[in-house]
Amino acid sequence: MNYDVIVIGSGPGGYVTAIRASQLGMKTAIVERESLGGICLNWGCIPTKALIKSAQVFEYINHAAEYGIEAAEPKADFAAIVKRSRGVADGMSKGIQFLMKKNKIDVIMGTGKVKPGQKVEVKGNDGTQQELTGKHIIIATGGRSRELPNLKQDGKKVIGYRQAMVLPEQPKSMVVVGSGAIGVEFAYFYATLGTKVTIVEFMENIVPVEDEEVSKQLLRSLKKSGIEIMTSSSVESVDTSGSGCKVQVKTATGMQTLECDIVLSAAGVVANIENIGLEETGIKTDKGKVVVDEFYNTTVKGYYAIGDIVGGQALAHVASAEGITCVEKIAGLHVDPIDYNNIPGCTYCSPEIASVGYTEKAAKAAGYELKIGKFPFSVSGKASAAGAKDGFVKLIFDAKYGELLGAHMIGANVTEMIAEIVVARKLETTGHEMIKSVHPHPTMSEAIMEAAAAAYGEVIHL
Repeated sequence: MNYDVIVIGSGPGGYVTAIRASQLGMKTAIVERESLGGICLNWGCIPTKALIKSAQVFEYINHAAEYGIEAAEPKADFAAIVKRSRGVADGMSKGIQFLMKKNKIDVIMGTGKVKPGQKVEVKGNDGTQQELTGKHIIIATGGRSRELPNLKQDGKKVIGYRQAMVLPEQPKSMVVVGSGAIGVEFAYFYATLGTKVTIVEFMENIVPVEDEEVSKQLLRSLKKSGIEIMTSSSVESVDTSGSGCKVQVKTATGMQTLECDIVLSAAGVVANIENIGLEETGIKTDKGKVVVDEFYNTTVKGYYAIGDIVGGQALAHVASAEGITCVEKIAGLHVDPIDYNNIPGCTYCSPEIASVGYTEKAAKAAGYELKIGKFPFSVSGKASAAGAKDGFVKLIFDAKYGELLGAHMIGANVTEMIAEIVVARKLETTGHEMIKSVHPHPTMSEAIMEAAAAAYGEVIHL
């Protein structure tokens, strides 16, 4: 079993890497212990968006009268919503199976472990064992829900994101620990269906990696939808001995006890680097991540690592880009290193959040003199027509050269709008060029042009 490339893990990093390697003429195998598509397609990005879509439809029906439509009182069938989500995930996973066959990639089901001498040991799910040899071995084993020391997950009352997607019944109340993308997305989903949701966030602002103005807008929007939010607070312990959970929360004013049915731990992800042969092979790690160079070579020649197990952002599209960069470099193509300051981040609660580049605070800290333009959706014709007036577009420019340093959006469909900014920054577009790029009317996206105009004192509709 000799290959040019062996990929361990078939998430959005691994399967994309395998396809690109095959396209470049390399004999390729992929090792997967569970389901093709990894966490993203089966237990992450895709099924959560299916759940959120069901919540949005439910929300639309509940507000149908605002659009001049009479509808009978809707009822959310929680089991059917979960079933639809699983169906979407299964369909996507089958799509990856098709792509593997189309690209003549050998799929080997089992748990992979790297060994010295360009080898991978695979323990099959049926107990069999085999050894593969590859000129290039790419580790893409992804991540899992981070377990906090004082918040041990039992999978029933204290759960991670995986269990949150397939609960047997809708809880009446839930405490969500952490307000990153995973936390606020599940908070929105459950609250929209009628669960009483409280978010507990350790930092001063929710979605703490975002620009502070975005955090404050989301706080207002989530509170308006009935979600309780506790910032600068930490969960000290959870008592699950009774029928529900008693959550001890430390706040700035003292301890509080919250009672709920379910506690969702959404405190980020941790890399899957244990028991995969790194130590035996001599591959170095640091602070729970595999050490790699700009083209994803590990410290041992012929072994590479991409995705959540290396130092970049733990995002599906980052893993895919890293994998493509890695195999194109192996194939001898001219490849530029990835610019990690031009990676878009998206959060799919309602309103959505999308951002890329510097926050205002980070740009000031980096020493830039700034021009900032902000355009609220409350004065957007399309947003008014759609009944989605919450939020804004905020653009941050370098005052000296006009470089677009960062963009921060919150509102309906902004996750679809952020790609314009990524391309603009890649092409080193200036503020004036954005103002003179005619945007269609009426659209949400023209708020980008208006925000650029606002930065330069040329805004029309404010």
